[in-house]
Formats: sequence, C-alpha cells, structure tokens
Amino acid sequence: MKAYSLWVWLLALGLSTSGCGDDKVAEPSNPEFNLPSGFLWGVALAGFQAEMGCPTLAPQICEDRASDWYQWVSDPDLIADDSAFVTGEPLSNSPGFRELYAADLARLKGELHGTAVRVSIEWSRLFPDAAAEDAATVDALAALAVPSEVAYYRALFAEARRLGLEPVVTLNHYTLPLWLHDGKACHADLDACTDRGWLDRPRMTKALRLYAGFCGRAFGDLVDTWATLNEPLATVLAGYLLPSADRSHPPGVMLRLEEALAVLFNQIYGHAAMVDGLRAEDRVDANRDGKATYVGTVVNLAAFEAADPTAENAADAVRHASWLHNEVFVEGVANGRLDLNIDGVLDPPSDELVGRLDWLGVNYYTRLPVSGLPSPLLDGYPWLDFLPETGEGLFLTFPEGLYDVLMLANRFGLPIIVTENGMVNPTADAGEAFLKPHLRSIARALADGVPVEGYFYWTLVDNYEWNHGMSLPFGLYALDPTTKARSLRPVGEAFGTIGKDRGF
Repeated sequence: MKAYSLWVWLLALGLSTSGCGDDKVAEPSNPEFNLPSGFLWGVALAGFQAEMGCPTLAPQICEDRASDWYQWVSDPDLIADDSAFVTGEPLSNSPGFRELYAADLARLKGELHGTAVRVSIEWSRLFPDAAAEDAATVDALAALAVPSEVAYYRALFAEARRLGLEPVVTLNHYTLPLWLHDGKACHADLDACTDRGWLDRPRMTKALRLYAGFCGRAFGDLVDTWATLNEPLATVLAGYLLPSADRSHPPGVMLRLEEALAVLFNQIYGHAAMVDGLRAEDRVDANRDGKATYVGTVVNLAAFEAADPTAENAADAVRHASWLHNEVFVEGVANGRLDLNIDGVLDPPSDELVGRLDWLGVNYYTRLPVSGLPSPLLDGYPWLDFLPETGEGLFLTFPEGLYDVLMLANRFGLPIIVTENGMVNPTADAGEAFLKPHLRSIARALADGVPVEGYFYWTLVDNYEWNHGMSLPFGLYALDPTTKARSLRPVGEAFGTIGKDRGF
C-alpha cells in the first residue's frame, strides 16, 4: 500500500513548492494536472477480446476455443437464437494480440508513453479440458498446464517488463472454461444443465483457488499486481437478469433473480479463493521490494441519478441502486460482510472473506438514471425496488461522475486504480471532450485525499466487444480487421501527449 502525502496531492493539482523558507509557489510544469510520481499510466485489454484474429498463427493456436464465451459468440444455434443477442461476427476479425503483442506493447511505450498495461490470463488457454478439475493440488494442476500457453503469458509479461511497463494482470475477465460452464446448455435449461459455472460455489471456489495458485507460481516472478475478477455485476445483470442487445453474457437467461443473487455472492467467495491461492504460492515478490503479493479486484461503478427527481421514491431508488450495484460486492470483498437479503443491513464479517483485498479497481463509463418501483421485484429483498433506464444507452459521457464514484470507493479505505475508462466511437475532439475532463475528476479526487494509483484507458486497439463483435470501437488505435493494421486516433495522440508531458 502506498502512502499518499500532501506532496502527491499538490502534484496532482499541478502545484509545486519552492525551496525551504520560501513561501512563493513556483510556476507549475503542467497548469491543470501532473501525474503523480509512480502513477500507473496505461491501457487495459482483455484476453478474449484482443488475443484472437492472428494474421499468421494457425487458428487452433491463436483462438481459445475452450471457453464459454467462445461458445457463446460462435455457436451457430446461439447465433440464430434471438434471445442470446450475439452478432455472429467471426473472431478472426479480432486484433490478434496473441501474435502481435510485442508490437502493441512497443506502441504503448513509444507512442503513448505508457508506464503500465492491464491484461488478463485466459483460464481456458492454460487448462482447456476437464482433466484440470481432477487436480487436488497446485503441483497436480501444474502438470496439466499447456506448455505453449504458459510460455506465451511468460513472454508477454517479460516483454512488458523489458519495456518498463508494469503488468497488472486479471485472473478472470468474465470467461470460464467450458468444463466449468456450458453456457449453451444453461441457456436452454438453467435448471437441468450440469456445468453451471458461478451457480456452483463448491466447484468454482476449489477450481479458482488452484488456478490462482498456479498463476502465482508460474508468473509471480514477473507480475507484482493482480486482480481477481472483472466487473462481477456485469455477469450478474447480463447473464441472469436482463440480457439484451446492449449486453448479454452466457447463460443469458431472463429475470432469474434468485440465481442472480447467488452468482453475486458466489463471486465474492470466488474472489477470496483466488486471493488465498495467490498468497499461498506467490508470498513475496522481489519486484515489490519484498512486499507481499498485491492483489485487488475490479468493479464497474456507475453514477446513479433519479430518472424523475420529483418522484416520491426517487431518493430511495438512487440509494438502493447504488448500494446494490456499487457497494454490496465491495463490502463482501473488502470487509467480509454480506447483505444476503439486499436490505442495506450487513451481516458480521466472515472469516472466509475478511482481509482479502489490497487495492480496488474502478471501471467507470457512465451515469444511470433509475426509477423506483412500488414494491420489490422479489419478496424478501426489500431494496430490489428500482429499475435502471438505459434508453439513452450504456455509455453516457459524464466525467463528473468519476469523481463521485472515486469518493464512494474511498470509503473502503484502500488504494484505488482506475482500471478502465473509455469512449465508444471516439470523436476527433475526445482528448479535450472526454479524456481530460475525466482526468480532472481524478485530480480533484487526489486533492481530496483519495489514493488513486493509476489510470488505464479502455482500450489500446479496437477489439471484440463481447456479444457486439467488432461493432463498438473503443481503441486509441483503430483496427483494420483484414490487415490488422493499427491507426492512431486523435484521442490516442492526446493520451500520448499527456503521457509524455506527465500531465496537461
């Protein structure tokens, strides 16, 4: 954990002090915002979204065909199923990071002046078949790992370090091995399917603990900073409550409220299992000067507001939405306390969960209007009495909201990393209209004492946006899906200039 002194806060405001005894304030090098010393400045990618689509590697090597997400977007029956909401775009249109990672990391370091990169490990690349589930120890699991995929990830992390880029590595960025989660079967009949993923806590926690332990052993000499999960609420909402064209996750079932809540809480236990696995195998990391493994998790926080501020229950709707979406999961992983009845009342801390979070990752994209309901959606869960209104879309530019969610996250008393923030279809003026306003919100939070340790833009290059395929470009670089050529966008130029100048 890093100590954030007044000096760092002054840097964040673009201020500097003069010599001892001199009360004059020197002219700041960057009038609005200086990136603090040691601040992580980088981009975020996910393996499933970026790795496939290699220009020359054989598809059976480049493509990860053993995950629930590969099945979800490529199975002909699911593509033809209107309730799955997948485009069917071929994964060969993806950017091919599996083959081209060295050139992409060089771009990040050279053109974008980055100091860090957030990437994920794809569990199903390392352990593509159910033999892994028979392993009872990390030693037994290690014997089953695919050597070429272990070598790929080691080469990726080593190249990042060679370039001076700090790797921040996510263990589970949505995707699960098919031997744990058959999304197609569960989409067809959730009650009868056998491999139920997050609905099966005992299987998941055992498998996750061993998987994380293996990763700590295999890659811990190259990775200092780990994240367990990415956006657990997205899996809950788009997988079990409200799958739609905006976002659907396997198994893509509608209004299964009890199962949705089970998945929410099971992910909290899954996080704890991964932390335990990492800490058991990657106890001390020489790259962090002998400090213990630095492990966090990543949540997507939204700025909630009342769709109709004059409505009688408007304030409750906003409070309840923020509690369920922004806070319940973090309370579980940060403090070991669960709100199993979704009533705003937390149970006492659980020994299985407490003490298992070193830092908190915040993904921020949007504000969400909500409307209150006259009664809860499910008996026994009194705060399930609101609905989000997404008619304006899921990506509404609202930079001020980043400050608000950072202040909320600061309540948990942990260092914070902005692990994702980006603009879909970046406009020519996105540097001024999107990037800088969000960084101003970070500067404001730093000045108010929030220990923000880094900022990762989503994403480096246009990639495969889950059920949308390639139709939602987010990249600092535009992608030609045929040639795999990358073209720097104006927002990428702005990002690189800020990185070079360490502020603006």
